[in-house]
Amino acid sequence: MYTIAGATGHIGRMIAEILLAKGEKVRAISRSAERLQPLTDKGAEAVVADLMDTDAIAKAFTGAKAVYLMTPPNPTVRNIRGFQNKVGESLATAVKKSGVTHVVNLSSMGAHLSDGVGVIKGLHDQEQRLNKLKGVNVLHLRPTFFMENNLTQIETIKSHGIMGSPTNPDLPQSQIATKDIAEFAVERLMKLDFKGKSSRELFGDGEVTMNKVAFIFGKAIGKDDLKFVQFSYEDTKKAMLGMGISEDVADNLIELNRAFNEGTWRPTETRSAENTTPTTIEEFANIFARIYNSR
Repeated sequence: MYTIAGATGHIGRMIAEILLAKGEKVRAISRSAERLQPLTDKGAEAVVADLMDTDAIAKAFTGAKAVYLMTPPNPTVRNIRGFQNKVGESLATAVKKSGVTHVVNLSSMGAHLSDGVGVIKGLHDQEQRLNKLKGVNVLHLRPTFFMENNLTQIETIKSHGIMGSPTNPDLPQSQIATKDIAEFAVERLMKLDFKGKSSRELFGDGEVTMNKVAFIFGKAIGKDDLKFVQFSYEDTKKAMLGMGISEDVADNLIELNRAFNEGTWRPTETRSAENTTPTTIEEFANIFARIYNSR
């Protein structure tokens, strides 16, 4: 049996679904019974609990062959790193109490850094926290930029006819489909082929610039002239505050974007068959187009 924290999140849900499709027993954790219902309909055992409820989470971890951990986003919290550390402490304590021996932890590329990488700083703290657990084998997954993050551009395209962010549009970056992260995590959970404390960066299939992404997406949605515009950090922060994002989260997201533009946020591993995943940006463009056309 496998326990999945954040089972109604995008990656956690896919991990649970893949495991269930393979005939494995799954214990799925979420704060919402309603959102868990699609998984329970497929045979999952539901655990309705907040990740900060350490005792309930420890009980959910007990008896599991392995657990999947993640730190949920919280765009409105006043102190994002503090929030991440509260969740992280609860999860780490639950792992210790439960006696589980294998953990796959969703982290991020750049989590080897303790400062200067925005929202990833809290994921660094969690890696360090889990690494102190004795007798627990922990694999930290450090994926690059999610292809799904591009879906936030749909409203910008519809409203202004452009894509845009503070990202330097000429800088190559790897992007990864979340389904590839889920499939990699499932393989590790089932094989348990990791020992001690380790990390694995996940790159996606290749590097693209945001100018290239705009060109590919534009073709997919029938806007051949779609361009990517680099916004200022100041204008981006104003826009995020207008969307209800807290000032601290906005500042941390800007810091992460600056880290990419300035080369601080970058991989530490060399690309290889082990850390390259299959989905191409062209394949994801079909998903982007389908969602774009549905709105």
